[in-house]
Amino acid sequence: MFENLIIVDNPLVKRELTVLRDKNTDSKNFRASIERIAFSLAIASSKFFELKEYEVETPLEKTTGYKFKKEIILIPVLRAGLSFLHPFLTLIPDAKVGHIGLQRDEETLEPVDYYFKVPKNLSESVTVVLDPMLATGGSASAALSELKKFGAEKLIFVSLIASPEGVKKLLSEHPDVPVFTASLDRELNEHGYILPGLGDAGDRTFGTF
Repeated sequence: MFENLIIVDNPLVKRELTVLRDKNTDSKNFRASIERIAFSLAIASSKFFELKEYEVETPLEKTTGYKFKKEIILIPVLRAGLSFLHPFLTLIPDAKVGHIGLQRDEETLEPVDYYFKVPKNLSESVTVVLDPMLATGGSASAALSELKKFGAEKLIFVSLIASPEGVKKLLSEHPDVPVFTASLDRELNEHGYILPGLGDAGDRTFGTF
């Protein structure tokens, strides 16, 4: 097992992941299952959110309350990462949102950057990168490197499924970044797709296959 890899595989996640793997699942139900898994991933990844105490008054007395020490910034990697955004924002409604557009060159399997727009205060925040498919690790690692260039210091990476090859690359290049996933799958095939996998998450989410 990889250090700094956290697999969130509770029974609810396993059930929904089975729905996602089924080739007969339509886009509507695919999106719904991704959202349900994303709630579990959001809760699990929040263990790295630091809190600070403040006094709050209940109807009966004063007590200790908590709020985030740092602002939370969510960065979905376009386009599949958008499927994670709503559940994370539901649980963290005051989070800011940036976007990174990366696509994989199908011949070289290397990431190609086509869009980058993020909040300015990365250095003072916790930045959560949302990218459902951690396959070769090239796009994920490139996204983290770019965010670090813009000042991000505390980063968390959240995926739906991951390959051993992708996790190895990501954690070798960014050992300081905890990686959350619902499943560590077996391997990549010769085309860079995760096996057993669930197909192309973006296409199946948005019905563009």
